[in-house]
Amino acid sequence: MHSKIDVVIMAGGKGNRLMPLTQNTPKPLLKIGKKAIIEYNIDLLASQQIKQINISVNYLKEQIIEHFKENNKHQIDFNFIIESKTLGTIGSLKLMKHLSKDYVLVMNADLLTNINFEALFNDFLLKKGDALIATIPYNVEIPHDVIETKEGLVTQLKAKHSYSYNLNAGIYLFKKECINFIPENTFFDATDLIKVLLEKGKKITNYPISEYWLDIGKPEDFKKAQEDIKNIKL
Repeated sequence: MHSKIDVVIMAGGKGNRLMPLTQNTPKPLLKIGKKAIIEYNIDLLASQQIKQINISVNYLKEQIIEHFKENNKHQIDFNFIIESKTLGTIGSLKLMKHLSKDYVLVMNADLLTNINFEALFNDFLLKKGDALIATIPYNVEIPHDVIETKEGLVTQLKAKHSYSYNLNAGIYLFKKECINFIPENTFFDATDLIKVLLEKGKKITNYPISEYWLDIGKPEDFKKAQEDIKNIKL
């Protein structure tokens, strides 16, 4: 897998929802337990034989660059993509001139997960897609009977039940040629790229994550992570 994939971690966000924690510290360097959030992702990638990692940085970027100069126990070959302005969750890939592998794995820096990237990659190859989105199942319980109406009249009564949705997990795999659809020097999210690929008739596959996954966006997620880390091996 590692010989065929360029890995990019998106670590440029401001983490506004976690202020004031992110006032002087970039979100990827906030500690969960004893380690910075991004360290868990580096450890995970290193455990799956990834030796080269690109990190896209913007907000308080010097801290992230400095952090990995001083902390590189896996001897990873780091390359930092410096955003001069905010480019969204995938726009900075256009700044990379040396994407040499056939596939690009893109993930957000603020995830806590123990996903098996090898399994994800094999699933992608099996389904012969152009791009892949990793997803998390999300169930919504409907607490009461659902009344369906049309023009003011009741047409149906449905007993309470639950809906299951697939949520975007912030981990993507693209064939290298998909990157051509990202505009230059423009704010562009990974979801924008997926929409363009769908419009172009490209095949987007889904990989449901069965392992642990948490997106650290809000203060309650940060708090949950501090509890979870005591019980989960990451």
